Amino acid sequence: MRTARVRDTTINLRASSERRALIDRAATALGKSRTDFVLDAAAEKAQQVLLDRTIFALDAVSYRRFERLLDGPLKKRADVMRLLERRAPWERK
Repeated sequence: MRTARVRDTTINLRASSERRALIDRAATALGKSRTDFVLDAAAEKAQQVLLDRTIFALDAVSYRRFERLLDGPLKKRADVMRLLERRAPWERK
């Protein structure tokens, strides 16, 4: 059963006819409307972009240094506390 989604805002897009046809073919292949397909794809990409900014990879030497910094004492506690109290950009309205 499909749940109803509340849609309370508009996103306007302009695209070439080739891109629209490609999107329509993919949406049809998944049994989705063009709108649902585009919104799902955009939301998935947005999540990837935001996760790429919070998950990172380090080589072994850099990771050990990172761990030491995390485990060590805070040098400027007030600055860190101010940073932790701020909302992330994607949480702001």
